[in-house]
Amino acid sequence: MILLLVLQLLVSCLRVSEGQPPVPGVIIFGDSTVDVGNNNNLLTLVKANFPPYGRDFLDHSPTGRFSNGKLAIDLTSAKNRCVYAIYHYKNLPLLFVHGSAVDYLGFTSYPPAYLDKEASGDDLLNGANFASASSGFLDSTATLYQLRYYKEYQAKVERIAGKAKAAELFAGSIYVLSTGSSDFLQNYYINPLLRLVYSTDQFSDLLLLQSFTKFVQNLYSLGARRIGVTSLPPVGCLPASITLFGGLGRGCVGRLNDDAVAFNRKLNAAAEALKRSHQGLKLVVLDIYNPFLNIVHNPEDNGFVQVRKACCGTGTLETSLLCNAASLGTCSNATEYMFWDSFHLTEAANVILADALLLQGIELIS
Repeated sequence: MILLLVLQLLVSCLRVSEGQPPVPGVIIFGDSTVDVGNNNNLLTLVKANFPPYGRDFLDHSPTGRFSNGKLAIDLTSAKNRCVYAIYHYKNLPLLFVHGSAVDYLGFTSYPPAYLDKEASGDDLLNGANFASASSGFLDSTATLYQLRYYKEYQAKVERIAGKAKAAELFAGSIYVLSTGSSDFLQNYYINPLLRLVYSTDQFSDLLLLQSFTKFVQNLYSLGARRIGVTSLPPVGCLPASITLFGGLGRGCVGRLNDDAVAFNRKLNAAAEALKRSHQGLKLVVLDIYNPFLNIVHNPEDNGFVQVRKACCGTGTLETSLLCNAASLGTCSNATEYMFWDSFHLTEAANVILADALLLQGIELIS
């Protein structure tokens, strides 16, 4: 199995080096972890289109990404990122490809934010990003509405490229769904009415058996066959969670992490059920919980000095509008920090997370 993965990685990298992406496009749905600027064009206060966001991005300016630089999804798809390094996997030498999803997949540019006014014409032929910060599975924050934009996108691509080429793009692209944290942190844990109506277990079932299942079924009906969905991270380790729910200590909030583990277990079961009922569907749950927790527990091994507080401001609660150019205390070197703001990772942490996810998603490009 290990040798097979290595061969698949080598073949994919050879294609990338020859200018041949292994898939025709990348199409992204989700929340602020993958939003590359859609919220810039929506009537919402949840934006990241101002400094210091983006200070370490390509042109050192904010784009709407909730980080100082690139997101993990950026780091898995652009060209010339097949840098080889020898790692060890279960005591076996393994050739691992260091890169990012869009960077690794060999595209010359990132999938544009669909709501960006400049996202038009040929720019749409390698996919698009529909993610919106603060969205989730819950109806009141539904990621499901992003499918409306996706249907609109499909019609545009058909007009630009013709139905045959468009169908190839829709069927061959990798679809990424990254959401769920907002459902718990910005809704369930702070909404007493939700907690009164649903236990944590029941709330997870609501999100997965209704919203997640419905989302994948709708995407499948629209032609998607290669779908990667991220698990929940250890939400109890986010600086905002530690501040709001951690009491006097500055350690991870165990009960929140336990909820994430239980949710992820149910997510895997829901994904398996969907694969059994949908012919030809490749649906991979991408584990971000364990790679994320590894950084928290072993910061020095991963090159970090601070994993409890964020770079921006006091590092305890700032995000979006609260993380701004006037935020006192913002760190000068974000590479030493795991978190950029109290909810989101720095580019340095995103690089590690992207590397960890690469092998998990190999089935989607094979």
